[in-house]
Amino acid sequence: MDITAVVFGATGLVGKELVSQLLRGDEYKKIIVVVRKYLTISNHRLEQVQLSEFSQLMQLADKLNADTYFCCIGTTIKRAGSKENFRMVDYAIPQKIARLAEKLSVPNLVIISSIGANINSSNFYLRTKGEMEKSVREIYTGNLNIVRPSLLMGRREEFRFRETIAIAFMKLFGWLFVGTLKQYRGTSVRDVAREMITLSKYGDKD
Repeated sequence: MDITAVVFGATGLVGKELVSQLLRGDEYKKIIVVVRKYLTISNHRLEQVQLSEFSQLMQLADKLNADTYFCCIGTTIKRAGSKENFRMVDYAIPQKIARLAEKLSVPNLVIISSIGANINSSNFYLRTKGEMEKSVREIYTGNLNIVRPSLLMGRREEFRFRETIAIAFMKLFGWLFVGTLKQYRGTSVRDVAREMITLSKYGDKD
């Protein structure tokens, strides 16, 4: 069977690793990536679909039938330029992806959120993530799995000073985070990608 996965956010830190693991593994026979610019990857199992604006996502419905959608969409307020722009990415785009998954009856949807996501949080970032999760649950009726990593540990193309300091701190003192604090340890992007693939096959173990 041609089991197919679609990856949104394939140029990001987790998205790149996820695509790499999917191509190395045998869980999916076909991997479709939805990108603004084509990836410099050549693989007979990889198909690239270009999308300049997510407002046009529904127009690509006939190209995006799949068994699993992986949503690795995410940015930072600093990179987005404003809270409003951040919300357009981290809240509105996952909504659009969930609507398309629901329309096409895609069986599985795996989305990255953040540890501490909560609609009642006083932190704008975490509140937005919590609202995104709530909205996606209301839109999509299939098998939904949400991954909530802590600080992502991996090599980015762009330099983020605060994140670099946080990663250095976590490498030195992460072992001190035990018990209930263990969930706040830095998370390797390899582990996040691996968990997303596992969840797409077996669902949440909890």
